[in-house]
Amino acid sequence: MKPTWLILALLLCLPIRGSAADAKQPSPVLDAMKAELTRSEEQFKKQKTPPYFLSYEVVESESAGATGSFGALVSSSVPTRRRALGIDLRVGSYQLDNTHPIRGAGMNFGDNVSSMPMPVEDDPEALRALLWYYTDQKFKRAIEQLISVKTNVKVKADETDHAGDFSPAKGETYSDPAAPPLQFDRKLWEDKVRKYTAPFQRYGNIYSATASFTATRETRWFVSSDGAAIQTAETRYRLMISAFAKAEDGMELPRYESFYSWTPDGLPDDDTVLKTVQKMAKDLMALKLAPLMEPYTGPAILSPRATGVFFHEIFGHRIEGQRSKRENEGQTFRDKVGQKVLPEFISVYADPTLQKLGNTQLAGYYKFDNEGVKARRVTVVENGILKNFLMSRLPIDGFPESNGHGRRGVGYNVAGRQSNLLVVASKTVTPGDLKKMLIDEAKKAGLPYGLYFEDIAGGFTSTGRGNPNAFEVIPLMVYRIYLDGHEELVRGVDLIGTPLSSFNKILAADNQSAAFNGTCGAESGPVPVSAGGPGLLVSQVEVQKKPKSPERSPILAPPFDDPK
Repeated sequence: MKPTWLILALLLCLPIRGSAADAKQPSPVLDAMKAELTRSEEQFKKQKTPPYFLSYEVVESESAGATGSFGALVSSSVPTRRRALGIDLRVGSYQLDNTHPIRGAGMNFGDNVSSMPMPVEDDPEALRALLWYYTDQKFKRAIEQLISVKTNVKVKADETDHAGDFSPAKGETYSDPAAPPLQFDRKLWEDKVRKYTAPFQRYGNIYSATASFTATRETRWFVSSDGAAIQTAETRYRLMISAFAKAEDGMELPRYESFYSWTPDGLPDDDTVLKTVQKMAKDLMALKLAPLMEPYTGPAILSPRATGVFFHEIFGHRIEGQRSKRENEGQTFRDKVGQKVLPEFISVYADPTLQKLGNTQLAGYYKFDNEGVKARRVTVVENGILKNFLMSRLPIDGFPESNGHGRRGVGYNVAGRQSNLLVVASKTVTPGDLKKMLIDEAKKAGLPYGLYFEDIAGGFTSTGRGNPNAFEVIPLMVYRIYLDGHEELVRGVDLIGTPLSSFNKILAADNQSAAFNGTCGAESGPVPVSAGGPGLLVSQVEVQKKPKSPERSPILAPPFDDPK
């Protein structure tokens, strides 16, 4: 696992709510967790070094799905259920505890990745037995860690951040109603994934085409020695379609589309999906014939969705709190609070309480983070001035407490992570005017064209020391916009650069807005996120050639002909 390389992929998780009456039903799982937490605290008082903090989080997930390819069923599954436990046990003090990084110990993940299975039946005795056993193991390990930490601190140079290892938080109590049973009509979705992929049969140049439907129900229970007792529940439904063609020179040409909802009825109807499939196929045929883009430095427009990915990669990861604390990190913005980091017409906020942007459901929505802290809106940049970081309960100098962004995937430890990262502009122009401004910038630079990034698959970035602090964004659909205004599709482009120089080159924003939903992978595992904003004009971007396979396009003709 590489802690400083962060990958954005397409995935979505969204909430569903039930009646208030359902929320009052007692939870056997939560009751068992509270009882064992109380007993553990009493027992630990007898120890020479008792924990100063203990929390349990149990996550139950139930999922089912179906996948089709070229009109045939590839797989389908009945709903399966599992539960996993996460324990945060800390010995020492808020200032220095067993989780403190041991400098000079390589990547120093410790027990960062651990998944502890739990019974899926609501048997209090079975649940408590495993909570007891895993807590005992965690405590023994924590005592060993604390000894190593104290030794390491004594022999190493002073650290630049002195804020401590953990922060107090209010013990929240909350209970969602239980999520309704998973709605999965297996035969219906088997037929749909066949139907959605059958049209790809008509295109001999498309060598891979799949449609995958996934339904997931998730319940989380959280208790802590702070007094927290939280139950949240959600369902999510995802349809993802992907197709690949290959150019004559061996370059792979991907197209992806995805749809998300918290109910099956919220997904688009068959006609809408089939129109999307048809557009994907036409795009791939056009990409196959498109000229290969040469390396380029010059002005470009990012579509609103592209803006979301751009900011997620080059900005969002650098305002996650721990990246301004850990000395193996680049600490891009550590000393820039109160300073201008973006144009004055740009503001950025992270808001996990926001459920929609326009008609788009936002994947980064949640009510409580994975440390039991209530979600809240955080203004990160106001009129170009850096104001805040995305904080877990790991404090940093000047930011002593969490703002509800402590997140983790199942089996990982918590870190400060993005939620819904949204860019807003106080001064905008129309998309048409933004295009005119792009042409003007190309003329000033003596270039025959500028670039327009219409769609992007994702990207990754490096934030640590010892590696170049660079980013790479992976576009799908890119156009040259010539000085006379006509557009030309090109292929083989990767958008690259370094963060601080890129921020200084944003010139204007349009009056549109769109969001990109995805899953972000980093040191605390995969978490659902959203990012969005307006279209942006950037005075200078850099693109490099995309890697290509040495394998040529298929030699044998496919069993179906290209369309006439």
